[in-house]
Amino acid sequence: MIYKQFQDLRLSALGMGCMRLPTVGGDDAKPDPTAVKEMVKAAFEGGINYFDTAWGYHSGNSELIMGEALAEYPRNSFYLATKFPGYDLSNMGKTEEIFERQLQKLQTGYFDFYLIHNVCEMNTDAYLDPAYGTRDCLLAQKKNGRIRHLGFSAHGSIDVMKRFLEVYGKDMEFCQIQLNYVDYKFQDAKGKMELLKQWNIPVWVMEPVRGGKLSKLHPEYEARLKALRPDESISAWAFRFLQTLPQPVVTLSGMSSMEQLKENLATYKNEAPLNETEMQTLLNIADEMMGRGTVPCTACRYCTAYCPMELDIPELLRLYNEHAFSGGGFIAPMALSSYADDKKPSACIGCRSCEAVCPQQIKISETMADFVRRLS
Repeated sequence: MIYKQFQDLRLSALGMGCMRLPTVGGDDAKPDPTAVKEMVKAAFEGGINYFDTAWGYHSGNSELIMGEALAEYPRNSFYLATKFPGYDLSNMGKTEEIFERQLQKLQTGYFDFYLIHNVCEMNTDAYLDPAYGTRDCLLAQKKNGRIRHLGFSAHGSIDVMKRFLEVYGKDMEFCQIQLNYVDYKFQDAKGKMELLKQWNIPVWVMEPVRGGKLSKLHPEYEARLKALRPDESISAWAFRFLQTLPQPVVTLSGMSSMEQLKENLATYKNEAPLNETEMQTLLNIADEMMGRGTVPCTACRYCTAYCPMELDIPELLRLYNEHAFSGGGFIAPMALSSYADDKKPSACIGCRSCEAVCPQQIKISETMADFVRRLS
């Protein structure tokens, strides 16, 4: 196992994410206790010492099942992470109540790592609102030793992260972002890493294979990668990409089978960073993947001055691309939930004024209509 230094801790570079555990009969709310315990045992044997769960994973049952599985091991033999669920605004103001319940569910007296979960457009105002007491409560728990290291995860834009860091930044010890060779540009994970570097905040990685999407590629792409590394699996390329970057400390993989766990453990037996040719090939493939089913907006913003509805067209197109490429998902709807109705894609009146000045000749009005259809 590759290990990374974080302050005075030696963390496994591969962490076990507990959002996609094996289940009973395919029911996401029912993690399979026997299979989970077998995977946890194999994870320990393979050198993993970092386990990441959250309040909402598996309909609230991930923390319970992981509490049972990890109770069989000495508490000082692993590092445990969970999160405050601010992705659900009804939880705001319940920080202490939820925290106490999480300690019970996970059968522990403290958390090695605790995250403010999913900082995004939808909840940033609430996280920043002192009336909810989120920051004060978590800092108090850190002071009394029940949180050893405090950080946050972010699915929001760079501007959202900047707003959050202006208030929380000096207290944040690490940040978890969605990072893979597609989102390096697609969600500007590269820019997010640069922002975190300015704040001296180490990077944790989530979605390294984008929910499995990068474990199997178009045959044309797979052939190009196999020509460079014949013995490397396609999913391993995603992890080798991360091993090439200097900032990531822990990479979390939500493994749902023993087969996936064993394959990832094999990948993390040694570092094998990409050379310049391999890196460029992978990034070229990412560009080609993004070009399929997405629109080529460069955010030049020529269009915005001509929109009678004053829509933020580049941002809406960015969210459209995310939704189209992912085949749905929560990121675009989550971001749009913070928009006023008259600023959403449905507010487009199809006047085409924006299209007259678009250098990329994007059919913006048709794209907005398609976005509305996809969202519904």
